[in-house]
Amino acid sequence: MTARSSRRKDEAATSREAWLVDVAESASHDAGGVPVDLLGDYLPLLADAAVTGRRPKRAELDAVGRLGRQAAQQGISAGRVVQLYLSAARRLWQDLPIVVGSRDSEVVRTAAAAVLSVIDDAVATLAEGYADARRDLVRREEALRREVIDDLLRGDSDLGGLVERAEPFGLDLARVHQVALAAPSERLPDTDAAISALEAVIFDRLGDRDVLVATKEGLLVVLAPAESAQAGGGSSQELGRLMHDELNRLRHGRPWQVTVGRPYPGLYGIARSYEEAREALAMATRLHLDTPVVSAHDLLVYRVLLRDQPAIVDLVAAVLSPLVHSRGGAQPLLDTLDVYFRAGAVATEAAKRLHVSVRTVTYRLARVKTLTGYDPADPEHRFTLQAAVRGAKILNWPVAPLPTPG
Repeated sequence: MTARSSRRKDEAATSREAWLVDVAESASHDAGGVPVDLLGDYLPLLADAAVTGRRPKRAELDAVGRLGRQAAQQGISAGRVVQLYLSAARRLWQDLPIVVGSRDSEVVRTAAAAVLSVIDDAVATLAEGYADARRDLVRREEALRREVIDDLLRGDSDLGGLVERAEPFGLDLARVHQVALAAPSERLPDTDAAISALEAVIFDRLGDRDVLVATKEGLLVVLAPAESAQAGGGSSQELGRLMHDELNRLRHGRPWQVTVGRPYPGLYGIARSYEEAREALAMATRLHLDTPVVSAHDLLVYRVLLRDQPAIVDLVAAVLSPLVHSRGGAQPLLDTLDVYFRAGAVATEAAKRLHVSVRTVTYRLARVKTLTGYDPADPEHRFTLQAAVRGAKILNWPVAPLPTPG
């Protein structure tokens, strides 16, 4: 090769390189400033395909896939990256000297087919790499999110570190928060659908700051700022009602039961609210409560009773054990007392709820008085009986025997 021909070849290579740089920069401008680096060797592949018909090698396409991953990691939208590639192809084709200048239609068709084939392969590989990276990012974010939620609910993590980790999720741990739990009647086949439904309605009503929706131990968990929940309906239980209404629209899991912990400030307040909600759910199950939304506040009396089990066992044994000598056993009389108290000590309302006659209710109340010596109609006796009835429900008596002193 002579010095002149070598110089001409270098000049041609330089000219082609400058031309491809111009095409890349114009395409970047078309795509709203997407970095030119994300094109990699895509333009030379197109030019080679147009001139020689060469198909890209697997390694070259893999490089395009890595660029797709890189774009996702940089937070560039998929639409803008694809726009960069399509704009680059359009501009290259318009400015391709050899093909555009040719008058042979067959040459143009062959070159166009080769270029389109490279575009198809490259854009598909680009999108595949982008999607893979997005899935990885989502998995990593979900793992971080789950770790943050677990540490928040446990309440025993390093405060400074947790504040820093919670910040990207929009959580201000200095605010007052409350936690609500939702338990499905059956195992959810699609927890993602339930989470998406809850997030949509809660974000719409309360905003997306200081709100987290997740799953834990088969339950749906919602962490929300208490003042936002109260602003929706004037009560800390508004969050529970909002959750229950939305979840009941789902096909699976009904009927749902939602429990809401009381609002507390700070990191440890979140853990405390969660424990209250979890305890309320366990207690609602134990007491066979069919109330759709249960507030931990409404179950405070049960918590008091549970703290001194020997005392409540003694109360149930001393006050209610004579009911076992009734002809039908203690259960019908116990159920009647429970409904009677919840009906405001109104016999007609209790009869309606029990689906029996008023005469049956008054007869059973009289039997309670005869057997125990406590009159359900007497306000002074009523408190003792009501506390004993609640204690019996907690202990699942008379279905289960009373615990023996340890």
